Amino acid sequence: MADYVAAVDQGTTSTRCMIFDHGGNEIARHQLEHQQIMPRPGWVEHNPVEIWERTSAVLQTVMNGKGLCAADLAALGITNQRETTVVWNKRTGRPFYNAIVWQDTRTDKIAAALDKDERGQLIRKKAGLPPATYFSGGKIQWILENVPGAREAAERGDALFGTTDSWLLWNLTGGVDGGVHVTDVTNASRTMLMDLETLQWDDELLEIFGVPRHMLPEIRPSSDPGFYGKTLAHGPLGGEVPLSAALGDQQAAMVGQVCLRAGEAKNTYGTGNFLLLNTGEELVRSENGLLTTVCYQFGDAKPVYALEGSIAVTGSAVQWLRDQLGIIQGASHSESLARQVPDNGGCYFVPAFSGLFAPYWRSDARGAIVGLSRYNTNAHIARATLEAICYQSRDVADAMEKDSGVKLEVLKVDGGVTANDLCMQIQADVLGVTVSRPVVAETTALGAAYAAGLAVGFWGTPEELRQNWNESKRWEPSWTEEQREEGYRGWRKAVERTLDWVEV
Repeated sequence: MADYVAAVDQGTTSTRCMIFDHGGNEIARHQLEHQQIMPRPGWVEHNPVEIWERTSAVLQTVMNGKGLCAADLAALGITNQRETTVVWNKRTGRPFYNAIVWQDTRTDKIAAALDKDERGQLIRKKAGLPPATYFSGGKIQWILENVPGAREAAERGDALFGTTDSWLLWNLTGGVDGGVHVTDVTNASRTMLMDLETLQWDDELLEIFGVPRHMLPEIRPSSDPGFYGKTLAHGPLGGEVPLSAALGDQQAAMVGQVCLRAGEAKNTYGTGNFLLLNTGEELVRSENGLLTTVCYQFGDAKPVYALEGSIAVTGSAVQWLRDQLGIIQGASHSESLARQVPDNGGCYFVPAFSGLFAPYWRSDARGAIVGLSRYNTNAHIARATLEAICYQSRDVADAMEKDSGVKLEVLKVDGGVTANDLCMQIQADVLGVTVSRPVVAETTALGAAYAAGLAVGFWGTPEELRQNWNESKRWEPSWTEEQREEGYRGWRKAVERTLDWVEV
Protein backbone atom coordinates (compact mmCIF):
# COMPACT_ATOMS: atom_id res chain seq x y z
CA MET A 1 0.00 0.00 0.00
CA ALA A 2 1.15 3.55 -0.74
CA ASP A 3 2.71 5.32 2.25
CA TYR A 4 1.76 8.94 1.54
CA VAL A 5 -0.91 11.39 0.45
CA ALA A 6 -0.10 14.57 -1.49
CA ALA A 7 -1.87 17.91 -1.56
CA VAL A 8 -1.64 20.88 -3.90
CA ASP A 9 -2.39 24.18 -2.15
CA GLN A 10 -3.03 26.73 -4.90
CA GLY A 11 -3.11 30.02 -3.01
CA THR A 12 -3.44 33.70 -3.77
CA THR A 13 0.29 34.45 -3.86
CA SER A 14 1.86 31.02 -4.37
CA THR A 15 1.32 27.34 -5.11
CA ARG A 16 2.79 24.59 -2.96
CA CYS A 17 2.79 20.83 -2.89
CA MET A 18 3.03 19.05 0.46
CA ILE A 19 3.28 15.33 1.19
CA PHE A 20 2.02 13.78 4.44
CA ASP A 21 2.31 10.37 6.09
CA HIS A 22 -0.40 8.49 7.96
CA GLY A 23 0.31 10.42 11.15
CA GLY A 24 -0.38 13.72 9.39
CA ASN A 25 3.31 14.61 9.51
CA GLU A 26 4.83 16.71 6.74
CA ILE A 27 7.29 14.67 4.70
CA ALA A 28 8.16 17.18 2.00
CA ARG A 29 7.11 20.47 0.46
CA HIS A 30 7.94 22.83 -2.36
CA GLN A 31 6.45 26.24 -3.05
CA LEU A 32 6.61 28.82 -5.85
CA GLU A 33 5.15 32.32 -6.00
CA HIS A 34 3.29 33.67 -9.02
CA GLN A 35 2.88 37.19 -10.32
CA GLN A 36 0.29 39.59 -8.90
CA ILE A 37 -1.08 41.58 -11.86
CA MET A 38 -2.73 44.91 -10.99
CA PRO A 39 -3.54 46.75 -14.22
CA ARG A 40 -5.75 49.38 -12.55
CA PRO A 41 -6.65 50.47 -9.02
CA GLY A 42 -8.88 47.77 -7.51
CA TRP A 43 -8.09 45.22 -10.23
CA VAL A 44 -6.19 42.06 -9.22
CA GLU A 45 -5.40 39.32 -11.73
CA HIS A 46 -3.33 36.14 -12.08
CA ASN A 47 -2.11 34.36 -15.19
CA PRO A 48 -3.83 30.92 -15.20
CA VAL A 49 -1.15 29.43 -17.45
CA GLU A 50 1.54 30.53 -14.98
CA ILE A 51 -0.46 28.94 -12.14
CA TRP A 52 -0.66 25.64 -14.03
CA GLU A 53 3.07 25.78 -14.80
CA ARG A 54 3.87 26.49 -11.14
CA THR A 55 1.63 23.60 -10.07
CA SER A 56 3.42 21.20 -12.42
CA ALA A 57 6.79 22.43 -11.18
CA VAL A 58 6.05 22.04 -7.46
CA LEU A 59 4.65 18.54 -8.01
CA GLN A 60 7.71 17.43 -9.97
CA THR A 61 10.18 19.06 -7.58
CA VAL A 62 8.70 17.66 -4.38
CA MET A 63 8.55 14.13 -5.83
CA ASN A 64 12.08 14.24 -7.23
CA GLY A 65 13.43 15.79 -4.04
CA LYS A 66 12.24 12.82 -1.96
CA GLY A 67 12.88 10.21 -4.65
CA LEU A 68 9.19 9.30 -4.82
CA CYS A 69 7.13 7.90 -7.67
CA ALA A 70 3.39 7.92 -8.34
CA ALA A 71 3.01 4.48 -6.74
CA ASP A 72 4.08 5.96 -3.39
CA LEU A 73 0.97 8.18 -3.31
CA ALA A 74 -2.42 6.83 -2.26
CA ALA A 75 -4.18 9.98 -3.51
CA LEU A 76 -3.82 13.66 -4.38
CA GLY A 77 -6.07 16.39 -3.00
CA ILE A 78 -6.41 19.99 -4.13
CA THR A 79 -7.17 23.08 -2.10
CA ASN A 80 -7.36 26.49 -3.67
CA GLN A 81 -7.94 30.21 -3.44
CA ARG A 82 -11.71 30.48 -3.68
CA GLU A 83 -13.85 32.73 -5.91
CA THR A 84 -10.94 33.51 -8.26
CA THR A 85 -12.43 33.09 -11.72
CA VAL A 86 -10.95 31.44 -14.80
CA VAL A 87 -12.77 31.21 -18.16
CA TRP A 88 -10.97 29.17 -20.82
CA ASN A 89 -11.48 27.62 -24.25
CA LYS A 90 -12.04 23.89 -23.94
CA ARG A 91 -10.78 23.30 -27.49
CA THR A 92 -7.47 25.15 -27.18
CA GLY A 93 -6.94 25.17 -23.40
CA ARG A 94 -6.16 28.88 -23.50
CA PRO A 95 -7.80 31.29 -21.05
CA PHE A 96 -9.91 34.04 -22.58
CA TYR A 97 -8.59 36.45 -19.95
CA ASN A 98 -6.42 36.48 -16.85
CA ALA A 99 -7.94 34.94 -13.72
CA ILE A 100 -9.90 37.62 -11.87
CA VAL A 101 -8.85 37.28 -8.23
CA TRP A 102 -11.24 37.22 -5.27
CA GLN A 103 -9.81 40.57 -4.07
CA ASP A 104 -10.69 42.32 -7.35
CA THR A 105 -13.31 45.09 -7.10
CA ARG A 106 -14.09 45.83 -10.77
CA THR A 107 -17.57 44.32 -10.39
CA ASP A 108 -18.63 46.82 -7.72
CA LYS A 109 -21.34 48.34 -9.92
CA ILE A 110 -22.75 44.89 -10.73
CA ALA A 111 -22.89 44.04 -7.01
CA ALA A 112 -24.37 47.41 -6.03
CA ALA A 113 -27.14 47.13 -8.63
CA LEU A 114 -28.10 43.65 -7.41
CA ASP A 115 -28.24 44.82 -3.83
CA LYS A 116 -30.79 47.53 -4.66
CA ASP A 117 -33.61 45.20 -5.73
CA GLU A 118 -35.14 41.80 -5.04
CA ARG A 119 -32.32 39.99 -6.84
CA GLY A 120 -30.03 40.66 -3.88
CA GLN A 121 -32.44 38.97 -1.50
CA LEU A 122 -32.79 36.01 -3.87
CA ILE A 123 -29.00 35.56 -3.90
CA ARG A 124 -28.88 35.74 -0.09
CA LYS A 125 -31.70 33.21 0.26
CA LYS A 126 -30.45 30.64 -2.24
CA ALA A 127 -26.66 31.08 -2.16
CA GLY A 128 -26.20 32.28 1.44
CA LEU A 129 -24.08 35.17 0.19
CA PRO A 130 -24.57 38.93 -0.16
CA PRO A 131 -24.09 40.41 -3.64
CA ALA A 132 -20.41 41.41 -3.48
CA THR A 133 -17.35 41.82 -5.66
CA TYR A 134 -15.78 38.94 -3.70
CA PHE A 135 -17.69 36.11 -5.37
CA SER A 136 -17.39 34.51 -8.82
CA GLY A 137 -20.77 35.23 -10.44
CA GLY A 138 -20.10 38.89 -11.18
CA LYS A 139 -16.57 38.09 -12.38
CA ILE A 140 -17.91 35.60 -14.96
CA GLN A 141 -20.46 38.19 -16.09
CA TRP A 142 -17.70 40.80 -16.50
CA ILE A 143 -15.58 38.47 -18.65
CA LEU A 144 -18.55 37.52 -20.85
CA GLU A 145 -19.50 41.17 -21.32
CA ASN A 146 -16.03 42.69 -21.77
CA VAL A 147 -13.69 40.14 -23.37
CA PRO A 148 -14.07 39.89 -27.16
CA GLY A 149 -15.29 36.46 -28.25
CA ALA A 150 -15.99 35.16 -24.75
CA ARG A 151 -19.80 35.47 -24.88
CA GLU A 152 -19.98 33.87 -28.33
CA ALA A 153 -17.75 30.98 -27.24
CA ALA A 154 -19.85 30.48 -24.11
CA GLU A 155 -23.07 30.35 -26.13
CA ARG A 156 -21.64 27.73 -28.51
CA GLY A 157 -20.36 25.61 -25.62
CA ASP A 158 -16.63 26.24 -26.13
CA ALA A 159 -16.01 28.31 -22.98
CA LEU A 160 -15.57 26.71 -19.56
CA PHE A 161 -15.64 28.41 -16.17
CA GLY A 162 -13.91 27.26 -13.04
CA THR A 163 -12.28 28.38 -9.85
CA THR A 164 -8.62 27.36 -9.74
CA ASP A 165 -9.43 23.85 -8.48
CA SER A 166 -11.40 23.17 -11.68
CA TRP A 167 -8.64 24.67 -13.84
CA LEU A 168 -6.01 22.42 -12.24
CA LEU A 169 -8.19 19.29 -12.26
CA TRP A 170 -8.94 19.81 -15.95
CA ASN A 171 -5.24 20.16 -16.77
CA LEU A 172 -4.09 17.30 -14.52
CA THR A 173 -6.54 14.88 -16.18
CA GLY A 174 -5.76 15.68 -19.80
CA GLY A 175 -6.89 19.21 -20.61
CA VAL A 176 -8.07 19.38 -24.23
CA ASP A 177 -7.67 15.59 -24.43
CA GLY A 178 -10.54 14.62 -22.13
CA GLY A 179 -9.80 16.62 -18.99
CA VAL A 180 -12.57 16.40 -16.38
CA HIS A 181 -14.57 19.57 -15.71
CA VAL A 182 -15.57 19.31 -12.06
CA THR A 183 -15.59 21.25 -8.81
CA ASP A 184 -16.64 20.46 -5.26
CA VAL A 185 -19.52 21.76 -3.16
CA THR A 186 -17.34 24.15 -1.14
CA ASN A 187 -15.98 25.99 -4.16
CA ALA A 188 -19.37 25.96 -5.90
CA SER A 189 -20.89 27.56 -2.80
CA ARG A 190 -18.72 30.66 -3.36
CA THR A 191 -20.01 31.56 -6.82
CA MET A 192 -23.47 33.04 -6.03
CA LEU A 193 -24.73 30.44 -8.54
CA MET A 194 -25.36 27.34 -6.37
CA ASP A 195 -28.42 26.65 -4.22
CA LEU A 196 -27.13 25.79 -0.73
CA GLU A 197 -29.97 23.35 -0.09
CA THR A 198 -29.91 21.35 -3.35
CA LEU A 199 -26.12 21.69 -3.90
CA GLN A 200 -26.84 22.25 -7.60
CA TRP A 201 -26.48 25.16 -10.00
CA ASP A 202 -29.67 27.24 -9.86
CA ASP A 203 -31.41 28.50 -13.02
CA GLU A 204 -32.67 31.72 -11.41
CA LEU A 205 -29.19 32.60 -10.17
CA LEU A 206 -27.64 31.77 -13.55
CA GLU A 207 -30.13 34.06 -15.24
CA ILE A 208 -29.25 36.97 -12.94
CA PHE A 209 -25.62 36.85 -14.09
CA GLY A 210 -26.25 35.72 -17.67
CA VAL A 211 -24.15 32.57 -17.29
CA PRO A 212 -24.90 29.62 -19.63
CA ARG A 213 -25.25 26.40 -17.62
CA HIS A 214 -22.97 24.39 -19.91
CA MET A 215 -20.00 26.62 -18.91
CA LEU A 216 -20.15 25.28 -15.39
CA PRO A 217 -18.31 22.29 -13.91
CA GLU A 218 -20.10 19.28 -12.42
CA ILE A 219 -20.50 19.66 -8.64
CA ARG A 220 -19.10 16.71 -6.66
CA PRO A 221 -18.47 15.92 -2.95
CA SER A 222 -15.34 17.41 -1.36
CA SER A 223 -14.01 13.92 -0.62
CA ASP A 224 -15.05 11.62 -3.47
CA PRO A 225 -14.54 7.84 -3.27
CA GLY A 226 -15.40 7.69 -6.98
CA PHE A 227 -12.49 10.09 -7.72
CA TYR A 228 -12.65 13.10 -10.00
CA GLY A 229 -10.14 11.33 -12.24
CA LYS A 230 -6.51 10.26 -12.22
CA THR A 231 -3.31 12.09 -13.05
CA LEU A 232 -1.76 11.17 -16.40
CA ALA A 233 1.23 8.90 -16.81
CA HIS A 234 2.97 11.65 -18.81
CA GLY A 235 1.92 14.36 -16.34
CA PRO A 236 3.96 16.03 -13.59
CA LEU A 237 3.64 13.04 -11.20
CA GLY A 238 4.85 10.59 -13.84
CA GLY A 239 2.01 8.14 -13.20
CA GLU A 240 -1.63 7.63 -12.32
CA VAL A 241 -2.71 8.91 -8.91
CA PRO A 242 -6.37 9.23 -7.84
CA LEU A 243 -7.56 12.84 -7.63
CA SER A 244 -10.02 12.22 -4.83
CA ALA A 245 -10.59 15.54 -3.03
CA ALA A 246 -11.00 19.25 -3.60
CA LEU A 247 -11.91 21.94 -1.09
CA GLY A 248 -11.75 25.71 -0.97
CA ASP A 249 -8.77 26.70 1.15
CA GLN A 250 -10.72 27.81 4.23
CA GLN A 251 -12.88 24.71 4.28
CA ALA A 252 -9.73 22.62 3.88
CA ALA A 253 -8.28 24.37 6.92
CA MET A 254 -11.39 23.36 8.91
CA VAL A 255 -10.69 19.72 8.00
CA GLY A 256 -6.97 20.14 8.72
CA GLN A 257 -7.78 21.61 12.15
CA VAL A 258 -10.22 18.71 12.66
CA CYS A 259 -13.11 21.14 13.32
CA LEU A 260 -15.55 18.41 12.40
CA ARG A 261 -18.13 18.89 15.16
CA ALA A 262 -20.79 21.58 15.39
CA GLY A 263 -19.50 24.51 17.46
CA GLU A 264 -15.81 24.07 16.58
CA ALA A 265 -14.09 27.06 14.96
CA LYS A 266 -10.75 28.10 13.46
CA ASN A 267 -9.17 31.27 12.07
CA THR A 268 -6.77 31.09 9.13
CA TYR A 269 -4.27 33.93 8.72
CA GLY A 270 -3.11 34.23 5.14
CA THR A 271 -3.50 36.91 2.49
CA GLY A 272 -6.79 37.57 4.25
CA ASN A 273 -8.33 36.13 7.41
CA PHE A 274 -11.11 33.59 7.45
CA LEU A 275 -12.91 32.62 10.65
CA LEU A 276 -15.25 29.63 10.26
CA LEU A 277 -17.65 27.99 12.70
CA ASN A 278 -18.95 24.48 12.03
CA THR A 279 -22.79 24.48 12.31
CA GLY A 280 -23.20 20.78 11.50
CA GLU A 281 -25.98 19.73 9.12
CA GLU A 282 -27.93 22.86 10.05
CA LEU A 283 -27.93 25.66 7.51
CA VAL A 284 -27.67 28.80 9.70
CA ARG A 285 -28.54 32.04 7.91
CA SER A 286 -26.62 35.03 9.21
CA GLU A 287 -28.28 38.23 10.35
CA ASN A 288 -24.99 39.90 11.27
CA GLY A 289 -22.97 40.13 8.07
CA LEU A 290 -21.51 36.62 7.91
CA LEU A 291 -21.65 34.10 5.07
CA THR A 292 -23.47 30.78 5.11
CA THR A 293 -21.31 28.30 3.25
CA VAL A 294 -20.73 24.57 2.77
CA CYS A 295 -17.99 23.39 5.14
CA TYR A 296 -17.44 20.00 3.46
CA GLN A 297 -19.18 16.90 2.15
CA PHE A 298 -17.55 13.50 2.55
CA GLY A 299 -18.80 11.00 -0.02
CA ASP A 300 -22.54 10.32 0.16
CA ALA A 301 -22.91 11.80 3.66
CA LYS A 302 -25.03 14.90 4.17
CA PRO A 303 -23.21 18.20 3.71
CA VAL A 304 -21.85 19.98 6.76
CA TYR A 305 -22.35 23.76 6.80
CA ALA A 306 -20.46 26.66 8.36
CA LEU A 307 -20.77 30.33 9.19
CA GLU A 308 -17.84 32.29 7.82
CA GLY A 309 -16.39 35.71 8.39
CA SER A 310 -14.18 36.66 5.44
CA ILE A 311 -11.62 39.47 5.84
CA ALA A 312 -9.97 40.66 2.64
CA VAL A 313 -6.65 42.11 3.81
CA THR A 314 -4.57 40.86 6.75
CA GLY A 315 -1.30 39.14 5.80
CA SER A 316 -1.29 41.13 2.56
CA ALA A 317 -1.21 44.33 4.67
CA VAL A 318 2.15 43.15 6.03
CA GLN A 319 3.19 42.48 2.43
CA TRP A 320 2.17 46.08 1.62
CA LEU A 321 4.49 47.38 4.34
CA ARG A 322 7.30 45.48 2.61
CA ASP A 323 6.54 45.99 -1.08
CA GLN A 324 4.83 49.38 -1.29
CA LEU A 325 6.07 51.30 1.78
CA GLY A 326 9.45 49.60 2.12
CA ILE A 327 9.53 49.92 5.93
CA ILE A 328 10.24 46.21 6.51
CA GLN A 329 12.50 43.74 4.71
CA GLY A 330 10.29 40.70 5.27
CA ALA A 331 7.27 39.43 7.18
CA SER A 332 9.32 38.51 10.27
CA HIS A 333 10.68 42.08 10.44
CA SER A 334 7.13 43.34 11.10
CA GLU A 335 7.26 41.64 14.50
CA SER A 336 10.68 42.97 15.55
CA LEU A 337 9.75 46.48 14.38
CA ALA A 338 6.38 46.44 16.16
CA ARG A 339 8.05 45.23 19.38
CA GLN A 340 9.96 48.51 19.57
CA VAL A 341 6.80 50.21 20.92
CA PRO A 342 4.47 49.13 23.75
CA ASP A 343 1.26 50.10 21.91
CA ASN A 344 -0.01 51.77 18.75
CA GLY A 345 0.55 55.31 20.02
CA GLY A 346 -3.03 56.22 19.09
CA CYS A 347 -2.51 55.11 15.46
CA TYR A 348 -4.97 52.78 13.71
CA PHE A 349 -4.62 51.25 10.24
CA VAL A 350 -7.72 49.94 8.46
CA PRO A 351 -6.44 48.11 5.36
CA ALA A 352 -9.63 48.34 3.30
CA PHE A 353 -7.75 48.05 0.01
CA SER A 354 -10.59 45.98 -1.53
CA GLY A 355 -13.37 47.52 0.51
CA LEU A 356 -14.45 45.88 3.75
CA PHE A 357 -15.70 42.30 3.80
CA ALA A 358 -17.41 40.69 6.81
CA PRO A 359 -19.26 41.89 8.74
CA TYR A 360 -19.54 45.28 6.97
CA TRP A 361 -19.69 44.38 3.24
CA ARG A 362 -18.82 47.91 2.14
CA SER A 363 -17.22 48.05 -1.30
CA ASP A 364 -17.12 51.86 -0.97
CA ALA A 365 -14.51 51.70 1.83
CA ARG A 366 -10.81 52.27 1.21
CA GLY A 367 -7.74 51.98 3.41
CA ALA A 368 -6.86 54.61 5.98
CA ILE A 369 -4.23 55.25 8.64
CA VAL A 370 -5.74 57.56 11.27
CA GLY A 371 -4.77 59.11 14.60
CA LEU A 372 -1.28 60.10 13.48
CA SER A 373 0.81 62.71 15.29
CA ARG A 374 4.48 63.70 15.07
CA TYR A 375 5.06 61.19 17.89
CA ASN A 376 4.30 58.22 15.64
CA THR A 377 7.05 56.20 13.95
CA ASN A 378 7.25 53.34 11.48
CA ALA A 379 7.16 51.02 14.52
CA HIS A 380 3.69 52.33 15.42
CA ILE A 381 2.51 51.68 11.86
CA ALA A 382 3.88 48.13 12.02
CA ARG A 383 2.13 47.61 15.36
CA ALA A 384 -1.13 49.08 13.98
CA THR A 385 -0.90 46.66 11.03
CA LEU A 386 -0.71 43.64 13.35
CA GLU A 387 -3.54 45.06 15.46
CA ALA A 388 -5.66 45.51 12.31
CA ILE A 389 -5.40 41.77 11.68
CA CYS A 390 -6.66 41.09 15.19
CA TYR A 391 -9.38 43.76 15.37
CA GLN A 392 -10.87 42.59 12.08
CA SER A 393 -11.00 39.09 13.53
CA ARG A 394 -12.82 40.44 16.59
CA ASP A 395 -15.41 42.10 14.33
CA VAL A 396 -16.14 38.68 12.87
CA ALA A 397 -16.02 36.79 16.17
CA ASP A 398 -18.59 39.14 17.71
CA ALA A 399 -20.92 38.70 14.72
CA MET A 400 -20.49 34.93 14.89
CA GLU A 401 -21.47 34.85 18.56
CA LYS A 402 -24.64 36.85 17.80
CA ASP A 403 -25.62 34.53 14.94
CA SER A 404 -24.84 31.21 16.59
CA GLY A 405 -25.07 31.83 20.33
CA VAL A 406 -21.69 30.08 20.59
CA LYS A 407 -19.09 32.01 22.62
CA LEU A 408 -15.49 31.26 21.72
CA GLU A 409 -13.44 29.76 24.52
CA VAL A 410 -10.40 28.74 22.47
CA LEU A 411 -9.57 29.94 18.97
CA LYS A 412 -7.63 27.48 16.81
CA VAL A 413 -5.34 29.39 14.45
CA ASP A 414 -3.28 28.47 11.41
CA GLY A 415 -1.58 30.04 8.41
CA GLY A 416 1.61 31.99 7.83
CA VAL A 417 0.90 34.93 10.14
CA THR A 418 0.68 32.59 13.15
CA ALA A 419 4.50 32.46 13.08
CA ASN A 420 4.34 36.04 14.40
CA ASP A 421 4.22 35.55 18.18
CA LEU A 422 3.43 39.20 18.88
CA CYS A 423 0.46 39.17 16.51
CA MET A 424 -0.94 36.03 18.16
CA GLN A 425 -0.51 37.59 21.63
CA ILE A 426 -2.36 40.69 20.42
CA GLN A 427 -5.09 38.41 19.06
CA ALA A 428 -5.55 36.77 22.46
CA ASP A 429 -5.63 40.22 24.09
CA VAL A 430 -8.12 41.71 21.61
CA LEU A 431 -10.49 38.72 21.83
CA GLY A 432 -10.01 37.90 25.49
CA VAL A 433 -9.74 34.17 24.70
CA THR A 434 -6.97 31.56 24.46
CA VAL A 435 -5.34 31.24 21.03
CA SER A 436 -3.98 27.81 20.06
CA ARG A 437 -1.68 26.92 17.15
CA PRO A 438 -1.20 23.32 15.98
CA VAL A 439 2.11 21.64 15.17
CA VAL A 440 1.21 21.66 11.46
CA ALA A 441 0.27 25.31 10.89
CA GLU A 442 -0.27 24.90 7.12
CA THR A 443 -3.61 23.22 7.67
CA THR A 444 -5.09 24.03 4.25
CA ALA A 445 -2.79 21.50 2.56
CA LEU A 446 -3.23 19.04 5.44
CA GLY A 447 -7.03 19.27 5.13
CA ALA A 448 -6.91 18.54 1.41
CA ALA A 449 -4.66 15.56 2.12
CA TYR A 450 -7.04 14.31 4.83
CA ALA A 451 -10.04 14.57 2.51
CA ALA A 452 -8.18 12.77 -0.29
CA GLY A 453 -6.96 10.04 2.05
CA LEU A 454 -10.42 9.47 3.54
CA ALA A 455 -11.83 8.94 0.05
CA VAL A 456 -9.43 6.07 -0.71
CA GLY A 457 -9.33 4.48 2.77
CA PHE A 458 -5.85 5.76 3.69
CA TRP A 459 -7.60 7.00 6.85
CA GLY A 460 -10.60 5.03 8.03
CA THR A 461 -12.91 7.65 9.58
CA PRO A 462 -12.86 11.41 10.19
CA GLU A 463 -12.55 10.77 13.93
CA GLU A 464 -9.24 8.98 13.29
CA LEU A 465 -7.81 12.34 12.24
CA ARG A 466 -8.23 13.79 15.74
CA GLN A 467 -5.40 11.59 16.98
CA ASN A 468 -3.04 13.48 14.63
CA TRP A 469 -3.82 16.96 15.99
CA ASN A 470 -1.22 18.32 18.42
CA GLU A 471 -0.78 21.80 19.86
CA SER A 472 2.45 23.66 19.18
CA LYS A 473 1.86 26.82 21.23
CA ARG A 474 -0.86 28.79 22.99
CA TRP A 475 -1.29 32.42 24.00
CA GLU A 476 -3.36 33.65 26.96
CA PRO A 477 -4.94 37.14 27.19
CA SER A 478 -2.97 39.71 29.19
CA TRP A 479 -5.04 42.89 28.68
CA THR A 480 -7.60 44.09 31.17
CA GLU A 481 -11.21 44.35 30.01
CA GLU A 482 -10.85 48.15 30.10
CA GLN A 483 -7.81 48.03 27.79
CA ARG A 484 -9.65 45.67 25.46
CA GLU A 485 -12.75 47.85 25.12
CA GLU A 486 -10.83 51.11 24.83
CA GLY A 487 -8.74 49.68 21.99
CA TYR A 488 -11.81 48.33 20.21
CA ARG A 489 -13.62 51.67 20.47
CA GLY A 490 -10.68 53.29 18.70
CA TRP A 491 -10.79 50.62 16.01
CA ARG A 492 -14.50 51.16 15.33
CA LYS A 493 -13.94 54.92 15.02
CA ALA A 494 -11.17 54.24 12.50
CA VAL A 495 -13.43 51.95 10.46
CA GLU A 496 -16.02 54.72 10.22
CA ARG A 497 -13.41 56.98 8.60
CA THR A 498 -12.93 54.55 5.69
CA LEU A 499 -16.60 54.45 4.55
CA ASP A 500 -18.18 56.30 1.62
CA TRP A 501 -14.80 56.90 -0.02
CA VAL A 502 -15.66 55.37 -3.42
CA GLU A 503 -18.93 56.18 -5.17
CA VAL A 504 -20.65 53.01 -6.42
